[in-house]
Amino acid sequence: MNPLLLAFYGDDFTGSADAMEALTINGVKTALFLGHPTQERLNNSLPNLQAVGISGVSRTMTPEQMDDELPDQLALLNSLNPRLIHYKVCATFDSSPTIGSIGHAADIAFRIINPAYGVIVQGVPLLGRYIVFGNHFTVYGDQRYRLDRHPVMSKHPITPMREGDLRFHFGMQSKKKVKLIDLLHLKESFDSLSDRFDRYAEDSEIILFDTLDDKNLLQIGQLLNDKSRNGSVFAVGSSGFEYAMASYWREKGIVEEPKKYPSIGPVDQLIVISGSAAANTAEQIKYAVSHRFENIVLQTDLLADEQTATDERNRVIRESLGYLKKGKSILLSATIGPDDPIIEKTRDRVRQLGIDKSETGKIIGRQQGLILRELLEATGLRRVCVAGGDTCSYTLRQLDIHSLELLMPIAPAAPLCLAFSDNPAFDNLQVASKGGQIGSPDYFIQVLEGRR
Repeated sequence: MNPLLLAFYGDDFTGSADAMEALTINGVKTALFLGHPTQERLNNSLPNLQAVGISGVSRTMTPEQMDDELPDQLALLNSLNPRLIHYKVCATFDSSPTIGSIGHAADIAFRIINPAYGVIVQGVPLLGRYIVFGNHFTVYGDQRYRLDRHPVMSKHPITPMREGDLRFHFGMQSKKKVKLIDLLHLKESFDSLSDRFDRYAEDSEIILFDTLDDKNLLQIGQLLNDKSRNGSVFAVGSSGFEYAMASYWREKGIVEEPKKYPSIGPVDQLIVISGSAAANTAEQIKYAVSHRFENIVLQTDLLADEQTATDERNRVIRESLGYLKKGKSILLSATIGPDDPIIEKTRDRVRQLGIDKSETGKIIGRQQGLILRELLEATGLRRVCVAGGDTCSYTLRQLDIHSLELLMPIAPAAPLCLAFSDNPAFDNLQVASKGGQIGSPDYFIQVLEGRR
């Protein structure tokens, strides 16, 4: 019997680490691979794993770039013969027909995998993400907003959410027909729900599930585990899919009870690199600076220009090493909040250079990665934290890391991981990552102190 229960491709790093965390803390032995792992590396790892993931960067890609990236990656996962394959997207489902198109990714997956069933499992109650009668609601502060009215996601600089109903939002990106199993359907008996699923599957390619609470996730996990016995299931969605499957497998004893993850304790110094413009991250930066961190502001307009990037990197490295030699922890911030003037200044520079604005995060993330690489090589520090989806995806690719496993949870969807590399400088590096809106105000202090 194939021990591999699930395989996933994440469209950015923070989301991929979130999926790995959801599986691991529920007893599913999981490893996350970066970039383009070889068949040999995956096969060598399989005897010790029940799930594998690949951390990609398709969230920032055009459909044409996806056509180059996704087929081989999905074919590689499909060759491992899992019953469930997941295209992991952000918990806010933000995407557009031209950037990070979830619909286009699904079209590719259907062609490569040819699944028996297609589903969308997007709600993550743990993270304050809910799907109610097909509409996506997300917490902001102590309020809940439909995504197209959400104070942040409705104004996202690259993929603003204009539609809260996922059937319509997905329909702008794919012609595949979507049917909804809503909250009232989920009140039916298992047999009735299973029959409904089968009827819907005959009439449509993809079935979307409402999700309001963890009980709904358990129901979804039971149903999809049952259906996967008849043929492969391809899922689109958040880590809610991992929570759904893992919670059911755990309840039924299909996976072992998870091990405990005690706090691993503090390090003397921490390097934090932030590329997030989220207000939540700005609050975390200010909190860290008021608690022993030194903030070094990155001139991202200079990093975006190859003519000035080297000098700016060298300035940041000099200042950083100065603080680190004094025993300080440092925080390298690209912006502090969504209204930071550096954002518009960088946009102006990008426009002048004729660079597509969708490439900005990639370019700056790579430069941040080069800075982090040189700082680690110079200091030998063993714990870092990277904040921001694009930043994590591109920064960590500069460190020769080939895979990661969960070391300990810090905050939901923002774990501390143990990295593996063929380069001794980065092997066993401890890496925390978080999306812009994730974590409490003292998150960076939690990472420094190694506590939940």
